[in-house]
Amino acid sequence: MIYIKRIYEPPEKKDGYRILIDRLWPRGIAKQEAKIDVWVKEIAPSTELRKWFNHDAVKWKEFKEKYQKELKNNLELVHQIKALEKENKTITLLFAAKETEYNNAQVLIDVLKEN
Repeated sequence: MIYIKRIYEPPEKKDGYRILIDRLWPRGIAKQEAKIDVWVKEIAPSTELRKWFNHDAVKWKEFKEKYQKELKNNLELVHQIKALEKENKTITLLFAAKETEYNNAQVLIDVLKEN
């Protein structure tokens, strides 16, 4: 079972194994407060792609395609997340973006379901 949620939402027992999937540490969150189990920053979109997209809904379709391509070129990390799901049964992918519909977690969860 894979969930996604903003890191600014309070941790819950149902989150299971908590994985931060952003390249940058979230602003205003202390590491102790975050209650993350692992930070897999390499699975986040490249810096160039992240800056280009800037959570612009108009660029969503193109961002999604480009990020999926980045993930397919780095399947080792995708398989690492899948292994964590298998091992822990429930994982939650944590992201910092204010935009809950157009963000890297939405793309990543789709790719994880395909693999």
